[in-house]
Amino acid sequence: METINTRRTIRKYTTQPVSDELLNRLLAEASHTQTMGNLQLYSVVITKNDAQKAALAPAHFNQPMVKNASVVLTICADFRRTTIWCENRKAEPGYNNFLSFINAATDALLFTQTFCNLAEEEGLGLCFLGTTVYMPKMIIDVLKLPKLVMPIATLTVGWPDETPELSDRLDVSAFVHQETYHDYTPQDIDKHYAKKESLEENKHFVTINNKETLAQIFTDIRYTKRDNEAMSTGMLEALRQQGFLE
Repeated sequence: METINTRRTIRKYTTQPVSDELLNRLLAEASHTQTMGNLQLYSVVITKNDAQKAALAPAHFNQPMVKNASVVLTICADFRRTTIWCENRKAEPGYNNFLSFINAATDALLFTQTFCNLAEEEGLGLCFLGTTVYMPKMIIDVLKLPKLVMPIATLTVGWPDETPELSDRLDVSAFVHQETYHDYTPQDIDKHYAKKESLEENKHFVTINNKETLAQIFTDIRYTKRDNEAMSTGMLEALRQQGFLE
């Protein structure tokens, strides 16, 4: 059983399926997480079909776990269900705006994290795919998402077939601020990032990529300004398409 202190991102899975009974129980239990106004502003699309997984894979840069996991879950910010409920109950909804998207996205992410914790307690392995917000329009098309539904998070789920090393984390002093925000001095940065920068695997990344610092791995290779700007444009277009920016 995984605990929060030993959780690992799992990208390799056995062929053992995740039963519908277990999956549905975990989804139901996760629904007890916090939610704005008890509206549960999220929906989950379950993908088990191999052809449908293959159709989703390009939106996630064809990462192999999308096809190999027993289950792929796409968690969506969903104000459509609430909007239709209002329209059918003599109420006038006003949720086709950016604030409503933020509220629904928050609900969706709270649900996602709660599901992750519950699933890992059962011994399941998970990989959270940040690529969901990189090319949302592809996911919208594959999953046939209507207006006021926006993909926010994707989880690949299955029984683990690997035990990778634990990922490094910053010390709590790096992100906790007492009473007011304490801005970071160069000395603070040196202190908080010393351990991460000293790890052999991180020093290896710097060397093989001909970079001077670990930070350059992120700015120049992994999350570049050009890519961020291009994907921001794509996300804004998707939000307009889905009716959250009109």
